[in-house]
Amino acid sequence: MQAMANSQPEAGLRSWERLDALLLVVLTLARIRIDTLAEAAVLPLRQQDVANHPLLGRILSEPAVALLAQQQLVDPIGLLLIVLALGLLLGYLLVHEFVRGERARYRLRLALIWAIVLATVFASSYKLILLRQVSGPASYSHDGGVIQTEAAIAFTLEGRNPYVEDYVETPMAEWGINEFRTALYHFPYLPWTFLFSTPFKVVSDAIFGWYDQRFVYLLLFALMLLLAPTLAATAQTKLMLLIALGLNPIMGSDLIFGQNDSFVLAWLVIGLWLWVRGERADAGRGWRVAAGVAIGLALASKPTAWFAVPFLALWIGRSAAGSGLRAWLRTVWREAWPAALAAMVVILPYLIWDARAMIDDVWRWSNGRSETAYQIWGWGASNLTLALGLVPSRFAYWPFWIPQLLVSLPLLIALMWRQMRDNTLSRALWGYGILLLAFFFFSRFLNENYLGYIAAVLALGALVQAEPAQPHTAALDP
Repeated sequence: MQAMANSQPEAGLRSWERLDALLLVVLTLARIRIDTLAEAAVLPLRQQDVANHPLLGRILSEPAVALLAQQQLVDPIGLLLIVLALGLLLGYLLVHEFVRGERARYRLRLALIWAIVLATVFASSYKLILLRQVSGPASYSHDGGVIQTEAAIAFTLEGRNPYVEDYVETPMAEWGINEFRTALYHFPYLPWTFLFSTPFKVVSDAIFGWYDQRFVYLLLFALMLLLAPTLAATAQTKLMLLIALGLNPIMGSDLIFGQNDSFVLAWLVIGLWLWVRGERADAGRGWRVAAGVAIGLALASKPTAWFAVPFLALWIGRSAAGSGLRAWLRTVWREAWPAALAAMVVILPYLIWDARAMIDDVWRWSNGRSETAYQIWGWGASNLTLALGLVPSRFAYWPFWIPQLLVSLPLLIALMWRQMRDNTLSRALWGYGILLLAFFFFSRFLNENYLGYIAAVLALGALVQAEPAQPHTAALDP
């Protein structure tokens, strides 16, 4: 009995140490399955397009392409990427089981995670980028994050306002279902999404003669994956954070097709990394100013970032806790003004240029108030208005702001109260993710890409600055 008791703490610790491997297995399989289903559902010509592509079609011999294409769910190149990912996953499990040197074990696992992410996200993205260049600008990409953003960049280079222009004479007009294409008359994202990308298009056009918006998304995604694990405290949580972000099943698929939620998340992570780095190194105010600018650029990219503001404000003002409201507000403003300034520098010129057009595109379109509004859509509670016959069509207005306010405001207060008692970055990000899920659950639309973003935020909240669980051994002492 004594021997059994003494073995239990070691077994408990081994179980904890396997969590990164289990997470990698689950998310790798989820990434593979979701991508194969997505491509089969929306890319009916992928088999022949891969076979006829001047580059992709020459990687394998014609007989090999024909044989591999018999598995209709995935094209030959995609199938080989799956084989590679599963082989790398097996290698990870073997390293985890048999390599005992801690430094070598960590570095091998880190390299294998990166290799799986490169195979399942980056290589798959570049496959669609290459196919798009042959098949046309309205193919193999997302309508808003790629096609419309590229059109907004083109308008910017021509000196035209993306919020004033419509998109009926751009490749956007060839994408989607006719009755639901109200985005042809609205650009729903904030200016940093196309302003930051504009120089990349100019350089890419000059070098390659063409451009794909996913170049920017993949670059920022890679940078985010390099920086985010440094926010965790242990080797285990660093690896788990890299896995959770790099193999996020929904965000990864959305990145492959070119949705822009990873763009927003990257700027948020850059800001947090700069802030924490400055605090750890006691490097002075310059780091915090740079952090504020990066967070401000996230705020100038998409309104989803705005929900982080109260939680981050509470966190950055923690040094003034207990000093009174006035002292706390002074501290928050001293630290947060770079974020406010950066967001205003990006957004304000377009509000001055044509506030009505910008407000109609970004806010009225999404809340159903615009003449050509976005439809009731997605996986949220808004479906109940359709199921119960509360609206005559998906395009009708319904006051979703009422349940959003009734749920989100008390929840915000409760989450901030919890954070005041445990004012850490982890708690701030966790609260941000919960609030975002509640708000969008009761909104006009809860599209799957929002769930991928929320999952990424919650992964950050769960794993940044996290310490490993320690097995309780007091009752087992002899």
